[in-house]
Amino acid sequence: MSSVSSLVKSIQNVMRKDAGTYGDAQRLEQLGWLFFLKIFDDREQELELMRDDYRSPLPDGLRWSDWAADEEGITGDSLLSFVDNRLLPGLKNVDASTGDAAALVRETFADVNNYMKNGTLLRQVVNKINGIDFNASADRHLFGDIYEQLLRDLQSAGNAGEFYTPRAVTRFIVDRVNPRLGERVLDPACGTGGFLTCAIEHLREQAKTGEDERTVQNSVAGIEKKHLPHVLCVTNLMLHGVDVPSNVKHDNTLAKPLKSWGRGDRVETIVTNPPFGGMEEDGVEANFPADFRTRETADLFLVLLMRLLEPGGRAGLVLPDGTLFGEGVKTRIKERLMGDFNLHTIVRLPGGVFAPYTSIKTNLLFFTNTGGPTKQIWYYEHRYPPGVKSYNKTKPIRYEEFEPIRAWWGEEADGFAAREETEQAWRVSAAEVAKNGYNLDVKNPHAGDDGPGDVDELLPEYEALLARIAATRAALRDELRTALESTAGAA
Repeated sequence: MSSVSSLVKSIQNVMRKDAGTYGDAQRLEQLGWLFFLKIFDDREQELELMRDDYRSPLPDGLRWSDWAADEEGITGDSLLSFVDNRLLPGLKNVDASTGDAAALVRETFADVNNYMKNGTLLRQVVNKINGIDFNASADRHLFGDIYEQLLRDLQSAGNAGEFYTPRAVTRFIVDRVNPRLGERVLDPACGTGGFLTCAIEHLREQAKTGEDERTVQNSVAGIEKKHLPHVLCVTNLMLHGVDVPSNVKHDNTLAKPLKSWGRGDRVETIVTNPPFGGMEEDGVEANFPADFRTRETADLFLVLLMRLLEPGGRAGLVLPDGTLFGEGVKTRIKERLMGDFNLHTIVRLPGGVFAPYTSIKTNLLFFTNTGGPTKQIWYYEHRYPPGVKSYNKTKPIRYEEFEPIRAWWGEEADGFAAREETEQAWRVSAAEVAKNGYNLDVKNPHAGDDGPGDVDELLPEYEALLARIAATRAALRDELRTALESTAGAA
């Protein structure tokens, strides 16, 4: 393998020749389950050397080494027939009662499809994957770079782009929430696992023993609604040394009634980027109290986070501008958040952080479950680095850019007493926010008038304005629906 880019390019070029993999999403899903089986098999081979009594949860003949390892092995129509008629059906029906590993395999392959229609091309892809030894640290590190590149490619795959949060953002949020060894970390909308892998790396820095490592592996949990990112998430966690990532569930987090989330479901830390700009299917809002009913996904997740955070727990999440200035249901959610939690910090990001998926400006919100109201909120305006007018796929936001914020942050234990107002940092009292209808879209009072601006900055602002209009319409619709339901109920 000469380089990361050449290996990825060669695999993708082979798959582009196949009539079945007609888009990035299909190619990525195909690669996802193939990588899963190769990583799983390499780990099994290692376990067989370590444990005399180890038994694979996979049926005979379905392990990667049984059918894929020989480069001159089964190919063409015979390979397609094996994959379609024996391999995938067998993995979908693995006896989940035999243990966590079997349950993981069954859940991972429940909705897997083989998109490739040319068995010879599939053999070529398999052979290229065989060139990676996931038990070798060098290859594992190399594939980590490959995997990052593949996840970035999701940004060009239409709606699949919502699965990827820039690594700089996930790393910063995890760093500020600061999960500690022994605490549970949850991402209820985990996508491809960016937050969870950052949390694992953060916790491993605190691990000293083998028992600590087992604690790390059992500390992270996630839920993902869509099949493709779930497969990629599980594969991503295995790549990061989690033997059996059985704590990552393929499910719709919001489909469970809010009141059914009990004390045993609460966690000490939550890090997430809930999907925004989308609407849940009919009926999901009925799982939430009447005051908080909406079909807007990001709002429902914020309500859920408040339910799931342990007393003393800490949360960091990404939210769009629309949540900050939105009214109606959004106002009631923000009022509850500030009334029961300490919303201590909002980092305002510029446009383009999630480009090309969206140019809407986003924010990082940090709050703790203090059992008491917010007294003041600190804002920090993250600006483009010198010479940069916007982020894009080739020039994404970098973790180093957050260093000034980290230096400014201070200690939560003393109420962030050391924080100071600067050109980019300011604070607003909770009373002032309440007076303004819980509008959290507070502009930087230290920013000067730079004139009309240029199109690269004005266009995202225009799109944000359209989002605000849409949010207001949605709020009015929700209010009208609630009023009509109340009237019907009274009748």
